[in-house]
Amino acid sequence: MIWKMEDNQIILPTPSEFSFIQNLGYLQRSTNECMFQIHDNKVRKAIATDEGTALIEISKQGEQSLTIEFLGNTKPTTKKAVEQVMEYITDWFDIKTDIQPFYDISKKDSMLQQAVDAFNGLRIMGIPDLFEAMAWGILGQQINLPFAYTLKRRLVEKFGTSITFEGEQYWVFPTPSVIAKLTVEDLVGLKMTVKKCEYLIDVANQIEIGLLTKEMLLETNDVKKAEKILTKIRGIGPWTANYVLMRCLRFPSAFPIDDVGLHNAIKHVTGSQQKPTKEELLKLSEPWNGWEAYATFYLWRFLY
Repeated sequence: MIWKMEDNQIILPTPSEFSFIQNLGYLQRSTNECMFQIHDNKVRKAIATDEGTALIEISKQGEQSLTIEFLGNTKPTTKKAVEQVMEYITDWFDIKTDIQPFYDISKKDSMLQQAVDAFNGLRIMGIPDLFEAMAWGILGQQINLPFAYTLKRRLVEKFGTSITFEGEQYWVFPTPSVIAKLTVEDLVGLKMTVKKCEYLIDVANQIEIGLLTKEMLLETNDVKKAEKILTKIRGIGPWTANYVLMRCLRFPSAFPIDDVGLHNAIKHVTGSQQKPTKEELLKLSEPWNGWEAYATFYLWRFLY
């Protein structure tokens, strides 16, 4: 993706099948989000680089480009650090993925077509950092979404880092090295289960010592192989694994088929009195082959 630096700003072109407003709408789904702030159709986020923490503000620039502005004195001084910020943003908004094939599939699927009509230009908003993605998956296990956001905020505000700008705090998610040093006793005060505390520490340790890396999972180039690696980790079942494969690793065929939210979304769209069985969903999803992640994300959007 080619981008252009202009003083304290960067202009980032976006594909035609991209809507900043649709993606912003998704980001605004919780009032308790702690990893970014949205005001006046602009999103502000702190992004860690090798050089330090950059605070950026993203806004729409014309029809098919975004403006990224560095706030305060946080503009990186090295080309590498600037590139790290831009890599994070393009990954976060999934800008590099050509989703036209998904839209072509949707034309032959009335349920997906309803979703595409409603949310045209929506991308799978990602979680580029592997530990953050896995932690979010663990935190969200078997609880409702509002409480998951509460747990995340408690974890971030206790163990993360932040910078302050215009009286507001902007947080960076805790690193694996920080969480790996903790004990269960350090985490139970956040009001999560002992098991979740253990899972978080175990995952942090594996990432910290290099037993699990984003590169390792990407190099499999196979969603089933990557899922198998993840599900060998204590506390990571098929749902959490596929969630991470969707939102962090960008495997388009990742498919959390047992997700209750997906079942409820299908029930909502079809007007059915009952949620689909797994067998019905397998049949229903056959035309989605290769794009199960996007189909799931778009259907989720009806409810979340």
